[in-house]
Amino acid sequence: MNIDFNKNEDAIKLQIADMKKMLAKINLGGGKKKIEKEHKKGKLTARERIDYLIDEKTNFLELGAFVANNMYEEYGGCPAAGVVMGIGYVASKQCIIVANDATVKAGAWFPITAKKNLRAQEIAMENRLPIIYLVDSAGVFLPLQDEIFPDKEHFGRIFRNNARMSSMGITQISAVMGSCVAGGAYLPIMSDDSLIVDKTGSIFLAGSYLVKAAIGEEIDNETLGGATTHCEISGVTDFKAKDDKACLDRIRKIMDKIGDSESAGFNRTEPVKPKEKEEEIYGIIPQKRDQPYKVREIISRLVDQSEFEEYKEKFGQSIICGYARIDGWAVGIVANERQVVKSKKGEMKFGGVIYSDSADKAARFIMNCNQKKIPLVFLQDVTGFMVGSRSEHGGIIKDGAKMVNAMSNSVVPKFTIITGNSFGAGNYAMCGKAYDPRLIVAWPTAQIAVMGGAQAAKVLLQIEKASLKSKGEEISPEKEAEMLKTITDRYNTQMSPYYAASRLWVDAIIDPLETRKVISMGIEMANHAPIKEAYNVGVLQT
Repeated sequence: MNIDFNKNEDAIKLQIADMKKMLAKINLGGGKKKIEKEHKKGKLTARERIDYLIDEKTNFLELGAFVANNMYEEYGGCPAAGVVMGIGYVASKQCIIVANDATVKAGAWFPITAKKNLRAQEIAMENRLPIIYLVDSAGVFLPLQDEIFPDKEHFGRIFRNNARMSSMGITQISAVMGSCVAGGAYLPIMSDDSLIVDKTGSIFLAGSYLVKAAIGEEIDNETLGGATTHCEISGVTDFKAKDDKACLDRIRKIMDKIGDSESAGFNRTEPVKPKEKEEEIYGIIPQKRDQPYKVREIISRLVDQSEFEEYKEKFGQSIICGYARIDGWAVGIVANERQVVKSKKGEMKFGGVIYSDSADKAARFIMNCNQKKIPLVFLQDVTGFMVGSRSEHGGIIKDGAKMVNAMSNSVVPKFTIITGNSFGAGNYAMCGKAYDPRLIVAWPTAQIAVMGGAQAAKVLLQIEKASLKSKGEEISPEKEAEMLKTITDRYNTQMSPYYAASRLWVDAIIDPLETRKVISMGIEMANHAPIKEAYNVGVLQT
């Protein structure tokens, strides 16, 4: 019996159980009473609509479930930002589905809601996937209108994307299954197909109360912008459905007739499970983030047949690179080694740290994958680049820049899994959110910050102490300990994967055993978008 293995296993299983509890609460949206209220109107909830729409016995990969977690508490919260979004299969075709949750503030848009919707559109545009909008929203959340209305990546960007996607030949289908008001009213007419549910669906730039206030006209909402009005008088919508299910059935029929897309041509063979037991990942990942482990042990439980063809195995050992298959798809893996390793020159190198030789190796490997048209998978557990005179004199900055350059300009799709630490410039070099991974997900064991908690807390403490001393305040040892604890707790909260997920810095937090599925669905999605751009890294300092 391996005691450490069992302790690690118990710790991560507890983390996963906590994650599932949080998800169960989020899945209730505005709560059971609000759900019952929707049912009484003859409506399905956002999640029920998605469940009905997608093909039976297929995966729906929800993205952004934790968005807005612990945010907007002064307004009663906003579970999942009031919108459910993810990748699913409708009529055997992979697509993006976006569904407003009317149980959360009547589907009103908070600032983070716009960000989540824009992320859905970004995924559709990058991968040329059809996108389905299930609209049920009261419009902008007015108390926060200044944070959602006028800027580049606010509400208006959605309609710009509608127009761009249309010009790109990406299918867009809108179903108005509740309110669709103000600027949101442009969404259905800018889609290829627009459907509306009779009696419950409505579309108007301004509701009856605002119309009366603006021009004095008295009219009810149904006459103003109901299904009959828009299907028989205005021509805004194309099809009137008697209820939610009939509407969703019609969407399935539309999807069924869409022609096949072009293929990027990524290599795939018959999927094979790893030889090593996948569930052993739980025991390999240490409870404490500063403890070493062998990343090859993780890789062997993620890849088909546990076969990994390593690249430059004995050179630049703090980053592991190599070729493998995941669910049949050929991939290039770039992973941080977390053991202390000894180079041929006799140098001891810390795990999770990027050195000059490892950065150089990774850059060359990334270039090779682009040459061979092989998607890249980054397994992040990185504390940053090596510092100190030896590294600086050895040119760590130029070697790190070489890796960042090779990765940034990559034209093959990139997928990032944050398994542990994601600190500082290491986050950047290992394809953090700013570097356009097609999907970026985190395990519950992830930590994301500019540096580790202990180091950051001590730096922040020194800054705070200096500020208080400049004001003439004396700091007792007890006061200092209290300040350190407060700073550490705050910083640790900000390092949490849930803090990152709530702000959409990662697309999802997943059970490690879902990693193969996420990568496979991601490459399948990316395979819809042929690579048109030539790989060019630009200027490299050698």
